[in-house]
Parts: sequence; structure tokens; C-alpha cells
Amino acid sequence: MLALAACQNQPAADTIVLNATIWTGNPEQPLVSAMAISDGKIVAAGDEKEVRKQAGKATEIINLGGKFVTPGFIDNHTHFLSGGHNLASVQLRDAKTPAEFIRRIKAYAATLPKGEWITGGDWDHEAWGGELPRKEWIDSISPDNPVFVSRLDGHMALANSLTLKLAGIDAETPSPEGGTIVKDPATGQPTGILKDEAMNPVYKVMPDPGESVFDEMFERAQAHALSLGVTQVHDVGSYGGWPDLATYQRAKKEGRMKMKIYAFVPLSTWPRLADYITENGRGDDQLHWGGLKGFVDGSLGSTTAWFYQPYDDEPGTSGFPVTDTTLLRMQILQADSAGLHLAIHAIGDRANDWLLDVFAEADETNPPNPQRRFRIEHAQHLSRAAIGRFASQNVIPSMQPYHAIDDGRWAEKRIGPERIKTTYAFRSLLDAGARLTFGSDWTVAPLSPLEGIYAAVTRRTLDGANPEGWVPEQKITVEEALRCYTVNNAYAGFQEEKLGMLKPGMYADFVVLSVNLLTIPPEDIAKVTVLQTFVEGREVFRSNE
Repeated sequence: MLALAACQNQPAADTIVLNATIWTGNPEQPLVSAMAISDGKIVAAGDEKEVRKQAGKATEIINLGGKFVTPGFIDNHTHFLSGGHNLASVQLRDAKTPAEFIRRIKAYAATLPKGEWITGGDWDHEAWGGELPRKEWIDSISPDNPVFVSRLDGHMALANSLTLKLAGIDAETPSPEGGTIVKDPATGQPTGILKDEAMNPVYKVMPDPGESVFDEMFERAQAHALSLGVTQVHDVGSYGGWPDLATYQRAKKEGRMKMKIYAFVPLSTWPRLADYITENGRGDDQLHWGGLKGFVDGSLGSTTAWFYQPYDDEPGTSGFPVTDTTLLRMQILQADSAGLHLAIHAIGDRANDWLLDVFAEADETNPPNPQRRFRIEHAQHLSRAAIGRFASQNVIPSMQPYHAIDDGRWAEKRIGPERIKTTYAFRSLLDAGARLTFGSDWTVAPLSPLEGIYAAVTRRTLDGANPEGWVPEQKITVEEALRCYTVNNAYAGFQEEKLGMLKPGMYADFVVLSVNLLTIPPEDIAKVTVLQTFVEGREVFRSNE
């Protein structure tokens, strides 16, 4: 069987890919052995004998030697420029002890001139037993450099004394609404840990990186993404959204953009985005904009995700909204009424229920909106009643599966055995008919889609404590996970007619892998190598292997 683009007297293909096992994402023709490409798009897909008929004298023939091919991976949720920054910053993610945490900051500080900020980091206090770091750990090793290193979830950070002074935070400073300045109960002094909205005073005194530094961040991030088979990211912003978008526009204008990006800006700026779209449209297939990112709550790791019941290990709190809910509801309804696309962060069960209610209100009271594909970013800890509402309300659960094998090491300690039954509920959401999408939340988690697929399929936690999977009833199949990283993400970005499948008319964005994901043991998926990445038929990455 051969699928062909519908046209008469079709010219010879630019490129033909042969001798491959191609998972197309197309349910009508899921596996083919060859495809033909012209002008960056698939023009034929099927068996080699038929596809070869598209060849001409100048056609490039690529023989893949039986390798496995998938559509280019789409990541539904990144902080792309932060990821690019952190690739060149202090590396704290795998620091297993306080001593190692301190040593790495000390070594990095020694390489910097006086006055330069130390940011990034992505530390995880759960790696050394759960004790939060304190400014006293790092003050003596960073007297001349402001330090503001984030926990890997981005919802709290450690500041040294110099940074606290620059931000005007001291014992008399109250915690803001939607945030916490952690203070020593004995002295009343800030410990250096700032959560959610309490981080804003520091952001306000940080220097602007400048265009050249933003450009360097983008180049590092793009190279990293392409090496992992990621051909498009949905970027929810790192530096306020608008500077991020300007960086991508600069890269596109200068011919440096090799991948595709769907850029989001903050929900609070929705009037500016509405005006910008009126004047400039929504971009094109390579660089698209029109989405808004907002927040209901914080994160599980920072005990700021909003639940109905208190945390088991911190019974004095059940988390909280990080945005005033009256204001957030108004912004959501107004932005939807203005024809904009909404992607809102919600992690705790109460946060997700609240957001589903507001989305239902928008459906009922606002005029029709062609951009109404509501997304809940993360959708991690759901009430049982919420699971069916994603499908019935056509709300997209925009999830990041690596978080499950990371948080699964300690989540039960935090929220107990009953609430974890509907945590990262991939299987339940799919069975209920939801259009589940996947990504990484990079730089919070690794960008690799293969690690994400491994996480969704095995649910083996990083500590090795759950060889059969953490909450194993929520595991899904490899093919389901592939769809979440391709077909479903294209829908979540309004590009389902152009991306996510390898069939005629679609862009020839594809990845060549070292082995067939559909036939290997699931526990080996994370070890699979990306050999080549193609965007619109052009090779943009080749492995040295």
C-alpha cells in the first residue's frame, strides 16, 4: 500500500528514505519501510518498490539499514532558554550530599569575576534526605558573588546573604501572598530559601542577560534538543516570555533557527499579546506564538502545590494558590474571550479541580474561540472526579512523565498512599478518552523524550526501589507514549495537519534511532541512541556513533 500526496504529474522527490522501519503515527498506515520527501514535506510513504517510483536523476537516496524511524519528537513544556543557560552553569542536579552541593558552588564561584551572579543549579534536597540548604552553607564561599540557585522544579531557590541584601529581604520582610520566605524559627532570620512569589524581589535585581547572552543560550539549547530528536518545543518561557520570543525571532531572522518553536508568554500580559497578534499575526509553522502560560499553584517538591488536605510530612500546610484566584479567573475568562490559547499550571488536586471549573465556565459563558484548546500543564495529582473531566471538557492534560520516576522516590511520604493512586494518572486519563500529551519541563527534568517514554512505560523510580513500576497500574504502552510525544502534541499546538505524523502533506521532521522501540524490552528504552535528526527533510544532527 502506498500513500501519495494528491497531485497530478508529481515531480521527482528530493529525497527518498529506504530500508527503514518507520513508525508513522498514522493509524491508517502505522508502519512503512520507505518515504519520499519534496520541498520539506512527505509526498509518499509505503513499501520501497512503490516509493522508489518517486525517484529522479537528482533524488538523494538515504538507506537507513533497517533502522527505526519516528516522527520528530515534540516537547509540550520547556523553559528553553533556562535550559540553555543551565548547560553552562553550575551543575547541582546530581549532588547527593550537602558537602557535594557546597563543593560544586565553591568550584564554580572560583571561575567567575567578582560581582557575577551564580544562578541555575537545579538542586534536589531529596537526594540527600530532605534537609533544605541554608545560606550559611555558601556564604563563606561566595562573599563577592550573588547566588540564587534553584531547586530543579523552579518553585524555590537558595539565596546567599549578598543576594538577600540586594533584594531587600531580612527578618522583618513578610512572606508575600503566593510565596514563602523561609525563616529560622529560633532567630527569625531568613534561611535563604525563597518559595514561589517570594522569589520575585530577587528577579527584580538580577541584571538583564542582554541579547548576545540570550542568543548563546538559544544556540546551546537548540543543539541539545536536536541531539535528542526534539524537532519542536512548546516553550512556556524563562525570562518573562517576551524576551524569549524576541530571541527566537532574532534567530529566525538571522537563519540560525533549525527547529520549530511554539512560544508562550505570561497570562498577565494577555492584552499585549492580543494587540501583538492583531498587528503581527501568529507567526508561521517554524516559529508560532499566541499561547499564554499562567499558574494556579506551586510544586509538590516545594510543598506549595494546592491540595484539599494537608501534606502528610508538613501537616501545617496544604499548599496554596500562587496567583490570586479572583484575578486568575478573570484573566482566564478575558484572555479566552479575546481568542487566545491558554495553558495553565496546576499540580495539586484542588488546583486542578479549581481550574477545570474555570475552564467549564469559559466554555459556558464566553463566545466560541477557535483557539480554545485548554491545557492544564502538569496535571500531576488529580481527584478521581477530575480524570473524566479532561475528556468531557476537551481539556488537554499536558504532562511530563519523567517527573513520575523522580517524584515517585518520595511522593508517598509527602501525600500518603491514597492520593498517589491518581498521581501521574497516564493510564486512567487515556482510558477515559483524554488527549494526553508529553514533554519534559526542561530544565526541571532532562529534555530527552526517550527518557520520558521510558518513564511512562516502566514507571521505575530513579532510586531503583520500584522495579515493577511506581503505581504500576498507571503504566502505558510504548506506542501510546510515542503518540503523546508526536501526534497529540501537534494537536496541542494547533499543528495537527502539519506535524506529528509521517504521511503525505506533513513536514518531514523525523528521527532515526539505533533500535526499534516497539520490540526491545521497555527497560532498555532510556539507553537508545538518537543517530540522526531531520527537520523538513534536512539533516540537522548526526551522532558520532
